[in-house]
Amino acid sequence: MIESIDEYVVRRLAEGERPGVPAPDDRVSTLDLLALFDAQVQSRHLDLAARWLQSRGEGFYTIGSAGHESNAAVAMALRPSDPALLHYRSGGFYAARAAQVPGATPVADVLAGMATAVTDPISGGRHKVFGHPGLSIIPQTSTIGSHLPRAVGLAFSLGRAHQRGVHCPWPEDAVVVGSLGDASANHSTSVGALNSAGWCAHQGVPLPLLVVCEDNGIGISTRTPSGWTGRALSALPGLDYATADGSDPAGVLVTARELVETVRTERRPAVLHLRTVRFMGHAGSDAELAYRSRTEILADYDRDPVLATADALIARGALTPASALERYESARRVVMTHAESLLGTERLDTAERVMAPIAYPQIATATPPPRGTGAAGGSGPGLTLAQAVNTTLAELMRARPRITVFGEDVATKGGVYGVTRGLRKAFGSARVFDTLLDEQTILGTALGAALAGLLPIPEIQYLAYLHNAEDQLRGEAATLAFFSDGQYRNGMVVRIAGLAYQRGFGGHFHNDNSVAVLRDIPGLVLAVPSHPADAAELLATCVALAEEGRVCVFLEPIALYHTRDLHEDGDRGWLAAREVVPAATAAAPREAFGRVRLHGEGRDLLIVTFGNGVPMSLRAARRLAGEGAAAAVLDLRWLAPLPAADLISTAAGFGRVLIVDETRHSGGVSEGVLGVLHDAGHPGSVARVNSHDSFIPLGPAAEQVLLGEDAVVAAARRLMRTSSPASR
Repeated sequence: MIESIDEYVVRRLAEGERPGVPAPDDRVSTLDLLALFDAQVQSRHLDLAARWLQSRGEGFYTIGSAGHESNAAVAMALRPSDPALLHYRSGGFYAARAAQVPGATPVADVLAGMATAVTDPISGGRHKVFGHPGLSIIPQTSTIGSHLPRAVGLAFSLGRAHQRGVHCPWPEDAVVVGSLGDASANHSTSVGALNSAGWCAHQGVPLPLLVVCEDNGIGISTRTPSGWTGRALSALPGLDYATADGSDPAGVLVTARELVETVRTERRPAVLHLRTVRFMGHAGSDAELAYRSRTEILADYDRDPVLATADALIARGALTPASALERYESARRVVMTHAESLLGTERLDTAERVMAPIAYPQIATATPPPRGTGAAGGSGPGLTLAQAVNTTLAELMRARPRITVFGEDVATKGGVYGVTRGLRKAFGSARVFDTLLDEQTILGTALGAALAGLLPIPEIQYLAYLHNAEDQLRGEAATLAFFSDGQYRNGMVVRIAGLAYQRGFGGHFHNDNSVAVLRDIPGLVLAVPSHPADAAELLATCVALAEEGRVCVFLEPIALYHTRDLHEDGDRGWLAAREVVPAATAAAPREAFGRVRLHGEGRDLLIVTFGNGVPMSLRAARRLAGEGAAAAVLDLRWLAPLPAADLISTAAGFGRVLIVDETRHSGGVSEGVLGVLHDAGHPGSVARVNSHDSFIPLGPAAEQVLLGEDAVVAAARRLMRTSSPASR
């Protein structure tokens, strides 16, 4: 058996004063060192209590902070009003931050999280995270740097929110702090975030961000090459760099204070490279002796930040070894008393309680679904889909000063397809701006902007590009409300140009027809407009939902952006009257959430579709009418959640339902629609027709794998021949 770090600390303090302790550093007060020691000791005993709770089947999280407690000095260098996004070894920071806020209860907070108790003040029993609104700590999960783009976005947005007069939870001179480990610093998300911070600093854009890299030299069992982290971090352009050793408590306090002051006054990003050690393995299940020698583990004990602070206090005469040990054991008693009180604690016991923070809003279905296209008709000016989105954005921005629009090429150029043209001129560069070419940064900027009180509408230039950054939606945006019990939210509307059928341009990356990655994110809202009239209504609805803190994706079919006609050239069947935009933005837009649109009066066949499938199906329905079959077309409009109530009630009036799905056969939208109808016990015949399970090739070959109008007509004929028209 190897001596544990706890046993080592007790033995060392019991043995008396250690020789060779550096002389006291008069730049740090004794009171500061005592506060640092208390925070570190509290964190250490919480780690030990986590193992104790686990041994009794009452604790479920054992990734600890032992060896990293020097991060408490970083908290002491900051103000409790400085927003913090912390990684999972931040127990010392949490304890020190809580000590700055009267009435805080850090021991009870952290233990409740470990035990998944409903009394956990941040997650409500959903996960062990460091977070608390009263401490300005925004919760992160078992992150690998995925929170850094958000931290950059928050630092970028703080000043902008205050300049616009928007209510922001943090003061104008706040510093944003984000922490991560040395292994996580190699992750592409971290590298991209640090690059974007430097990109801003290079241009003089204010970005008050402190990134703390806690370097223990190992990621689970994979060692970081000696010197690599310092070399990589110190070479970042535009970011100040400082390093400190966690076993030098006064040095960490001084260095952290100096760096924080620079960031606060100069509004420039900086990196603190904090050298630490890691005790008790990666987590409770980690057998550290499998990859580290006994000698190596024991050698790290001499770098224990808890003992280093105790030694500094003993050297000053502020504590004796005996009083330091008593202080250490007193903290143990406090922590264990709280831990014992959690045995048999109440936990979340229903799916409804677990899902409450991400539950979709109620859908109003008291009235029948809206009908018709709202086509412009006549010879007057009408709006294309692109123009409807543009005009709606402008109307919403006039009415809502919190809205910001940004992304690649959206400002100066006005978007690749002209959808944001004129917005920068109308609303200024503070509200409409171009970003660097990095989708993680775009979404991270939105995440931070939402926390700062803004209402971001970022653009992802093409659907295929989303996959570079999809975790910023799945792992960050969508989980924030869940892991904070709804206390933190990041409402936004992510506009994405996507789907297929572009003529003379594209290939896979400009014609991606897969939305599966968006449809299985809990709580995320996915809207797909087809007709320009729907674009105005759905976009206004998404903005209203975002104002409530919901994460919405607004997927715009590229091929329909500039479409004007439906059946024949010049029929103007795919234009909207200009009046639909002010009507949509002035109405109660929440009423459109989860509602379908029904086209036609036919009763022989119901075609269920969305996006490009709507005009395709309307044309197919016209051909079928020439053969004596009367079809109606149902535009889903909402793909997450699927508009189940309207779908079920409408389909109940038809004996035949054909699902026309432009996405792939495997994992496509039709699978969800089939599931809804099956679960509802729909008695009629149901069939589907999809695009093939293929990437989209360039040129005419695309027609071989994409769903086309002829295939829709053929599928409808088969269904008509082989099924009964009977309906309920």
